[in-house]
Amino acid sequence: MHALKNMEITFVAAAIIAIGASFATAGANTVEVSANNTVIAQAADSTMPVVTVSARRLTAAEKAAFI
Repeated sequence: MHALKNMEITFVAAAIIAIGASFATAGANTVEVSANNTVIAQAADSTMPVVTVSARRLTAAEKAAFI
């Protein structure tokens, strides 16, 4: 029974330390991103790749044969 109590205390202590560390470092990971006009134009001009599948569909009997 003492081992379970020790594990509970260890878990609670680790959770408190993790929460405190996340609040302490919350402002340290800010990243500023700016895109200029060339990046926006390149993104707008990109074409979407299209995949064409030229295969016939399986019939119900063929699907049942796979199961």
